[in-house]
Amino acid sequence: MRKKQEDIFSTLKCGPAPTTRDMEAVVHVIQEIPGTKEGRPKINIMGATQYGKLKFLLPELSQIIFSPGPLIYKLRQGLKNFSKKDYLLLTGDPAIIGVACALVAENTSGKFNLLKWDKQEKKYYPIEINLHEKGEIDGN
Repeated sequence: MRKKQEDIFSTLKCGPAPTTRDMEAVVHVIQEIPGTKEGRPKINIMGATQYGKLKFLLPELSQIIFSPGPLIYKLRQGLKNFSKKDYLLLTGDPAIIGVACALVAENTSGKFNLLKWDKQEKKYYPIEINLHEKGEIDGN
């Protein structure tokens, strides 16, 4: 019988790990996962549902290079009700991810949550972002 190894990472605080799912929290998935249209998404994001209800903002083949205006408008509409208990799931085109983060930061005074996938642990970790943090440990 194997001995249970102590979890050395249990003291890391990446963000507000939910003990129970907030029924009002929303996980804003920036772009649908490639393969969704064929019914075979390349990655499984169901683990993110422990943080809230999934809301997809853009289809999988969205491109920002050809016409950024309409895409930014659609993102702005999809993120207008983003609240402090919500999360961003950073999927898709890196340029679109950057725009989505900028739009959320604009509406939340630079403070928001995102979910980071850990390949080794095979789960999402919540990360609290504060763009106005000065690098000091001041409790704010």
